[in-house]
Amino acid sequence: MMLRIAVPGYVASAALAVLLSACASAPKYERPAVQTPSAYKDAGDWKVAQPRDDIQRGKWWEIFGDARLNSLMEQIDISNQNVRIAEAQYRQARALAQQARSGLLPRVSGDVSVGRAASRSGVNNDYNLSLDAAWEADVWGRVSSSVAAGAAGAQAGAAQVEAVRLSAQGEMALNYFQLRVLDVQRRLLEESAAAFQKSLDLTRNRYAAGVAGRVDVVQGETQLKSTQALALDVGVQRAQLEHAMAVLSGKVPGEFALAPEATKLGMPAIPSSVPSELLERRPDIAAAERRVAAANAQIGVAKAAYFPSLGLSASGGFQSSSFTNWLTVPSRVWALGAALAQTIFDGGLRRAVTDQAVAAYDANVAAYRLTVLGGFQEVEDNLAALRILEQESRVQDEAVQAARQSVELTLNQYKAGTVSYLNVVVAQTALLTNERTAAGLLGRRLAAAVSLVKALGGGWTSTQISQAGSIR
Repeated sequence: MMLRIAVPGYVASAALAVLLSACASAPKYERPAVQTPSAYKDAGDWKVAQPRDDIQRGKWWEIFGDARLNSLMEQIDISNQNVRIAEAQYRQARALAQQARSGLLPRVSGDVSVGRAASRSGVNNDYNLSLDAAWEADVWGRVSSSVAAGAAGAQAGAAQVEAVRLSAQGEMALNYFQLRVLDVQRRLLEESAAAFQKSLDLTRNRYAAGVAGRVDVVQGETQLKSTQALALDVGVQRAQLEHAMAVLSGKVPGEFALAPEATKLGMPAIPSSVPSELLERRPDIAAAERRVAAANAQIGVAKAAYFPSLGLSASGGFQSSSFTNWLTVPSRVWALGAALAQTIFDGGLRRAVTDQAVAAYDANVAAYRLTVLGGFQEVEDNLAALRILEQESRVQDEAVQAARQSVELTLNQYKAGTVSYLNVVVAQTALLTNERTAAGLLGRRLAAAVSLVKALGGGWTSTQISQAGSIR
């Protein structure tokens, strides 16, 4: 059955004029241009992994080969509250997109009423059953622009979830490796304290034999106690790191503990990538770009207010004063209509709303470009850190070996009586300092490796948000 609705000629002409006003819709969206270098300055001899499947997808932390770290990372998806906040905000964005999409469809409502009314002619019954439909024709793109803005907003929310998750994962890995480095340093302090105790025992024996002075004993005791104090002081920072990791895991700090382990810390091989891929691999960049797209669509929503709205309505049903004749053909009622509405004067409101939408778009473009620049800076920073720290570590390892030889030689000279105990203290302190520096350098290299993987986007790609804004 086909229903034809007759509309007066002037209404049809006005509707046609509106249909021709396609320029009132949102500007055609194009991703803002950004300056992308051809290669990273500090990449050095690093090459893009071949095949590309060599790059870790998703569980990027597995390149470090630490089972305990792997188990901690799994807790982030389950219990991290920042991730839960971001996921809830994403669901909110999807709901807003659904609200906008509903504007493309007609609104249908039904009504059933039974009443009695008194008048001069007597008491009358009123039986009414109606079905009403109303639809606003999206001839200038206001609703479609709202839908596009909602979809882009939902995609930005999906990317933001991944950005928050990646941030939490990076923070967990940084805290974990820093804690393990503290374990290494405390072990070095405890081992050094044990060695200092042996030296102190030797000095006391020499003092008892009259071949060493009291000052040697006091120096040995000072060295031992200060080292033991340093070993205890490491516990403060370690406890704070444990507490931070507990919160990242969504647990009460008092219920979380990470026992010291003799974990062998080593540097992983991290495949680099070309700069152009950074735009596709960082979720925060993807989120910023989707916010630009949403702001662009909002310009179309604002501009649409300059044009009249075309509404179509239809209603039908049954109305009678007699219940027995209520649902019969003679009691049918119906109505069809079309209406145009246009704001004549608003005191500059529409212009202000449009200017606001354009300014919001410009701000989002600048924020997107700033996010891209920040991404390139993070990659370059950590590439440079890895390159320089690797060189420094090689030199520091040589310093440790030299310090060990110095301690051995100085102890032999002290036993032979050719040098004072102060020389032993200086040599042993230098060895401990160099060993702690070497451990600290390893920790900084691991932190730079984690930060580089995070800066490169982890295992994420922008293809994961392609369907994030779709509404079923």
